[in-house]
Amino acid sequence: MSEGASPGQEVPLYEGLLTTRAIRRYTDEPVPDEVLRDILFAATRAPSGSNRQPFRFIVLTDGPVAREAKRLLGEGARGFWAAKRKADGYDEGSGADVDSPKARMARTMQHYVDTYESVPVLILACFVHYRHTNYTDGASVYPACQNLLLAARALGYGGVMTGWQFAADAELRALLHIPEEVDLMATITIGRPQGRHGPVRRRPLPELVYGEQWGQAPAWAVDPPGAEHTAAGPPTAS
Repeated sequence: MSEGASPGQEVPLYEGLLTTRAIRRYTDEPVPDEVLRDILFAATRAPSGSNRQPFRFIVLTDGPVAREAKRLLGEGARGFWAAKRKADGYDEGSGADVDSPKARMARTMQHYVDTYESVPVLILACFVHYRHTNYTDGASVYPACQNLLLAARALGYGGVMTGWQFAADAELRALLHIPEEVDLMATITIGRPQGRHGPVRRRPLPELVYGEQWGQAPAWAVDPPGAEHTAAGPPTAS
């Protein structure tokens, strides 16, 4: 399995699913309009409840409005990350070892928020209400967001989705003239990766997939050879 894709190099669907990492470091290369078109077209092909397609995407690249939106979100992102870094002890324990996964993640996140204003593309995923607010509303938005990230991966780009829009909701609404009946559901940044994609690390399959009883993995639920794991996530039962 290859760990990255060059522009124009096809990425098989299954490989793309297994290697679409969160990309937080971008080159200064602009994302061409035709690439944005293809990425957003793929996003709009996603399923939604009753096929209503209540999602909308606001795509911001350059210009006064885009720069102000990036500034607002950058300020909010830095505040959120500073609080999380302290609360979660990113600089304690294994985080004191500069080569540990925890320390590497902290450096990556710090770079991301410190350079937020320079991300090539900022995309706001929105939800247009067609009924009273329901806890399933996100189910009609987030599949489109995942399609967007997978399409970016396939075309040699990368991105990451966050919920940082909450930190500047009112300001973004005023800046972008977003109607009251529309919710901001996610923030996605896109660009050419400074590094590369590669196999994602997740918890082992038997911890996440059960058979006929809660907590009991079926015999076939085993990771393929070479799967990489993470310790992140809720503790598992002993």
